[in-house]
Amino acid sequence: MAVQPFLKLAIVQTTLHWEDAVANRLHFDALFEQNKAVMREADLILLPEMFSTGFSMNPAALAEKPEDDTLHWMQEKAGALKAALSGSLIIEDQGKYYNRLFFVFPDGRYQYYNKRHLFSLAGEEKVYTAGREKLVVDYLGWRINPQICYDLRFPVWCRNDVDFDLQFFVANWPERRAEAWSTLLKARAIENQAYVVGVNRIGEDGSGVYHSGHSAAHDALGEKISQTEAHQESVELIELRVGDLQKIRAKLSFLKDRDPFNLKF
Repeated sequence: MAVQPFLKLAIVQTTLHWEDAVANRLHFDALFEQNKAVMREADLILLPEMFSTGFSMNPAALAEKPEDDTLHWMQEKAGALKAALSGSLIIEDQGKYYNRLFFVFPDGRYQYYNKRHLFSLAGEEKVYTAGREKLVVDYLGWRINPQICYDLRFPVWCRNDVDFDLQFFVANWPERRAEAWSTLLKARAIENQAYVVGVNRIGEDGSGVYHSGHSAAHDALGEKISQTEAHQESVELIELRVGDLQKIRAKLSFLKDRDPFNLKF
């Protein structure tokens, strides 16, 4: 498939209703309606991690089945907006709980990624099962690698050994570690010579953890190309250009010098 020259990406930075999927879906309905002009332009819309519940360690009470209400909502929205939609949910699948990211195409098809690195400081690994497979999505000719929050800290897992053009992270990243979030997003862009985008929630969750957002997009040189402000609810449209990416990689051909190695689980 020929690469679409421009990929228009919408970053949705917002607060979340604690452990209330219905309220969150209605909240995103309202946000999308308030930002119709952006939504009409977007090719891909990014929502935060666990966007229907907040980052909860209570999956037994909150988990949905793989094709329950929130995924159906994502499919309906993607179809209505004629854009791909992505974010993560709490999912129960064959008796196990996952922090699962869905990438939903405008025609309703979807692919998913189960979070690999579970946040042990919150006990995530005690109630969720870690993923084992990296996902690369082909969309409009772009190769896209979705990741979830804590994955950002692990450059080997994030490494561009699958020739992606865009890597994005959906997150509930605490404000007290915002400097690490911003620094690591920039680092991933530089080392992988790819667009890197992070979308993070704002506000205090039900565990008393405050989130400042600091959602951002960086080009393949690490330059910030977004204007989303910390602490503010917003929907920002960002245009990614494949021509700019190709020029950077042609002029500074660092990826060809990558060390070959394989991960073992």
